[in-house]
Amino acid sequence: MPEKRYVAAIDQGTTSSRCIIWDRGGLPVCSDQREHAQIFPKPGWVEHDAAEIWSSVREVIKGALAAGGVSPDEIAAVGVTNQRETVVIWDRATGKPIHNAIVWQCMRTQDFCGEWLKTPGWEQDRLGRGRVKDITGLLINPYFSGTKIKWILDSTPGARERASRGELLFGNIDSWLIWNLTGGPNGGVHVTDVSNASRTLLMDIKTLEWSGEMTRFLDIPRAMLPRIMPSSAVYGNTSPDGPFGAEIPIAGDLGDQQAALFGQSCFGRGEAKNTYGTGCFMLMNVGDSPVFSGSGLLSTAAYKLGNEKCVYALEGSVAIAGAAIQWLRDNLRIVDESQDSEYLANKVDDSGGVYFVPAFSGLYAPYWDTSARGAIVGLTRYIRKEHIVRATLESICYETRDMVEAMNADSGAPLSVLKVDGGAVKNSLLMQMQSDILGARVARPAVNETTALGAAYAAGLSVGFWESPAKLPSGGGGDVTFSPGISDEKREEGYRGWKKAIEKSRGWVNDEERGAH
Repeated sequence: MPEKRYVAAIDQGTTSSRCIIWDRGGLPVCSDQREHAQIFPKPGWVEHDAAEIWSSVREVIKGALAAGGVSPDEIAAVGVTNQRETVVIWDRATGKPIHNAIVWQCMRTQDFCGEWLKTPGWEQDRLGRGRVKDITGLLINPYFSGTKIKWILDSTPGARERASRGELLFGNIDSWLIWNLTGGPNGGVHVTDVSNASRTLLMDIKTLEWSGEMTRFLDIPRAMLPRIMPSSAVYGNTSPDGPFGAEIPIAGDLGDQQAALFGQSCFGRGEAKNTYGTGCFMLMNVGDSPVFSGSGLLSTAAYKLGNEKCVYALEGSVAIAGAAIQWLRDNLRIVDESQDSEYLANKVDDSGGVYFVPAFSGLYAPYWDTSARGAIVGLTRYIRKEHIVRATLESICYETRDMVEAMNADSGAPLSVLKVDGGAVKNSLLMQMQSDILGARVARPAVNETTALGAAYAAGLSVGFWESPAKLPSGGGGDVTFSPGISDEKREEGYRGWKKAIEKSRGWVNDEERGAH
């Protein structure tokens, strides 16, 4: 048998699917990537074609193997990481989805969430504190999987009865991929891990089991739910008839943000990372007991290695980060390519007093305000497009500071170093701005694909490819650190302006217009 030299990671994201193959040194050997379609049936609605996603994953697996000349027999294990909260419901016998996947960004269930908030016993305050947070660590919001499952079952004739009979299966994208990779209708394994289950509104955050109270309230049949497993465990083998063409253990499963936390080696309590992608997602390791935020953050399962205790995290999420730069490119045509934002923003010394609040889908953490909408404030005739671009980059940094302020309040210890990853961290001006606005060091890893690396780590640890978290490779080192370069006075003046802009964006849409609280 050939030597097991590699671990493969499948990274299925909001806009594309990738397969990256990693060596023992934690370095990427080869990869392939395919974009998939974004479907917008109505304003605020976002869908994906789950069959197209599965097809793209098959293609990138084959593409990565071909690109590196890697034999499947050389792969020790496969890890999966995925866009979280995106819901697929499919027919167990045929493997066909009964509806397009409903994406995490989709707002179609806000009417139901608004009514839920008025239901006696389920009320929550402005920061989401209430019964739902006590059980799940989350809050009543269209963001999470549970209300999306309910919507599909309510909107598809006969679906709820079929689900009760075990004919239909639910999964976030991780479950959908693992089921297909392990054979699909021919014996596919129906599982998820604690990190993904903790994003559904259906898992008890303390017991790591499906909550009877939550499944009953949302009327979701237990027969359609996957088995909750550790994040690092052997779930099954890839089908020899599948894209790998061999039986390989699938041994790691993590939601994308938890995978990035793991890939950044945030194994100690108080260590945090921020991922700059379509949205912005910050997680802080809080140890082996959940911490319930009083500052508008979410409590989530970070990862669970085999039989070890679950590690938890506090999380702050914002819906629009890198997507704001895409908006400048695609809608306003201010930039030709997203990477041009650094060049244009560098042509001015500051944003000229302009603030951009990219609340296209309302405000997420720590505000959780669905009445907010995007706003550009502080405009004068002096302002040029370069100022708008710089204000857009600054908005990402200010959104991150909002989350850091909340985490500092909940954890009781100020953050000294923020580990960063995601596509936007290649922008060195953005990272310097982030350090300046936070007043803390920002560490950018040499290997930026930390989400896929986290999935690879989880899979490799499960099969003994790597011995322990403490002995995981550093990925070659070479991290770049950015340090604050502005005065405290200037930093706080800028943040006061941001808070003022936030208030201007809030309350823009009333209850009747948005169908929510």
